[in-house]
Amino acid sequence: MTGKVVSINISKNKGTTKKAVSEAMVIENSGIEGDAHAGSHWHRQISLLSIESIEKMRSKGLNLNYGDFAENITTEGVDLLSLPVGTKLKVGECILEITQHGKSCHSKCEIFKTIGDCIMPKEGVFARVLKGGKIKVGDEILML
Repeated sequence: MTGKVVSINISKNKGTTKKAVSEAMVIENSGIEGDAHAGSHWHRQISLLSIESIEKMRSKGLNLNYGDFAENITTEGVDLLSLPVGTKLKVGECILEITQHGKSCHSKCEIFKTIGDCIMPKEGVFARVLKGGKIKVGDEILML
C-alpha cells in the first residue's frame, strides 16, 4: 500500500487548527519541528488523517482546510485505520510507527466548537518518530 502526503500542518498551540506548510523537519522521538505536540516523548508525536475522512465532512457542506482537524499530516491513498498498531511507514526521509487509532475527546475542543464535529477521535491515527528527517507535500508514503 502506498499513498502520498497531501498536506503538512503545524500549530503553536494544542487543541487548535493547524496551518499548512510545504515542508517540515521531523525530529526523532519528538515530532514536527515548530508544532505544539513536538518534544513530547510519548506515543502521539504525529497525527495523521486521510483526505478521504476530510472529504466525508466536506460532503456535509463544511468548508474545510487541511489542518482544520489538527492533523499534522493529511494523507491520500492509505487506509490509515486498517494499519495495525506497530506498522512502520516511510514518509519522505522519516520513519513513523503507528501507535494508536483514534483518541478520547476529553472536552469539546476549539475544533469541535468551530466546525461542529471533530473526526480525529474516530478516524485519526497517531505515530511516534523512529527516524527524523525532512518531509514535504507530495512525498510518497510507503509501508515497511
